[in-house]
Amino acid sequence: MQERSSVGELAEQLRRELDRYSPGGKLPSSRVLVERFRVSPVTVSRALAQLAAEGLVVTRPGAGAFRAATRASAAAPAGDTSWQELTLSADGTAEPVPRSVDAAGVLVSLAAPPPGVIEFNGGYLHPSLQPERAMAAALSRAGRRPGAWGRPPMEGLPELREWFARSIGGPGGAVTAAEVLITSGGQSALTTALRALAPPGAPVLVESPTYPGMLAIARAAGLRPVPVPVDADGVRPALLADAFRATGARVFVCQPLFQNPTGAVLAPERRGEVLRIARAAGAFVVEDDFVRRLVHADAPPLPRPLAAEDPDGVVVHVCSLTKATSPSFRVCALAARGPVLERLRAIQVVDTFFVPRPLQEAALELVGSPAWPRHLRAVSAELKARRDAMTAALALHLPELALPHIPSGGYHLWPRLPEGTDESALTAAALRAGVAVTPGRPYFSAEPPAPHLRLSFAAVAGTGEITEGVRRLRTACDEVFRDGRTA
Repeated sequence: MQERSSVGELAEQLRRELDRYSPGGKLPSSRVLVERFRVSPVTVSRALAQLAAEGLVVTRPGAGAFRAATRASAAAPAGDTSWQELTLSADGTAEPVPRSVDAAGVLVSLAAPPPGVIEFNGGYLHPSLQPERAMAAALSRAGRRPGAWGRPPMEGLPELREWFARSIGGPGGAVTAAEVLITSGGQSALTTALRALAPPGAPVLVESPTYPGMLAIARAAGLRPVPVPVDADGVRPALLADAFRATGARVFVCQPLFQNPTGAVLAPERRGEVLRIARAAGAFVVEDDFVRRLVHADAPPLPRPLAAEDPDGVVVHVCSLTKATSPSFRVCALAARGPVLERLRAIQVVDTFFVPRPLQEAALELVGSPAWPRHLRAVSAELKARRDAMTAALALHLPELALPHIPSGGYHLWPRLPEGTDESALTAAALRAGVAVTPGRPYFSAEPPAPHLRLSFAAVAGTGEITEGVRRLRTACDEVFRDGRTA
């Protein structure tokens, strides 16, 4: 059983038993709870911490855990917060710029499903695929480095910037360390880039479909996402040129490698065309290279990042270590050249000052260790096996789901549902059947052309769980199709 599931189950059991104790009464010791529930001391500690955060228990170091005293509380008078609606939607100019913060599309892949539910909606590697020992060793070594707990350079440690520059531009020096900023994860880097490149109210061109987190960033900044359709070869250049002309946009955000959610790779003949179109429009291309290190074992040689082929500073490049390590290992590079680099740096400093030095030192220790290439090879082989298991299970149990493209990198599939399928109904039915899936609607900034699901194979325990998850999804589809929730 996963640790987080054990923690939740133990917390719920203790929550039900709290009535046995009077306020201030002492709960059984951690040793007793470990023996009674046959869980680890870490699980007990985390379950008690969860109850303490809920105000149900009080923990006292050296003494134990106690039921919290009941507090009588009077209902506070209801205030009038309606004034905030106008304040939050206006920017102080004559024409208010709509600004909404909708995290729903992001929370789908961040929220842990209930215990026993198979996680096809996850956006990160399962703990069994994460290099936990290598990260722990790297963090331990990093903490002992001279000056490890001091203030780092605002732009990031020079050695880490150099490592990212080589990984982005290759050995030829197409990208230099001076053109790299270290940021706290890809989401933070994308936020910095959009704030630097577009004023509130401006249009920003996005792939359609695209990553919901990027759409949330754009809308929260008061920008207007404009969709540009993608196909199996990535964004369509003719439509990109039309979108630049029609909107006057000065930013295009894309994922040229294993695009989320389609898995498409930008075709060789389109790469230079995209850069030429953006340059002619006087626009930037924000390249989100988020899963380059999650390539599958059977993938052909990968194309270089667009940033490595861009001498004119058109590309603002984002790449992170998070997807290949752990959701908590939030170390990312933001690369650009020209005057825009200073603006990116200024926003980065104002927002976060700097990425904590121990984490940067740990990143250096990790990527410089022999464990790093071994980890990448193991993940590459395992992701291929999981992808193959999921495609085989879908073909066997759900042949009515179309799967036009099978990617050779990344961590998910993008099947198309039968026309008229109610995505929300199917998502809810799947959860009742014991599998969490991601509906396709949040990936579109405008009306979607068809219903889809995004199915992740990276966040589950293994291929056996994939097969069982698809079987449960079959049950959900039978329920929805039987009830006529399709056109």
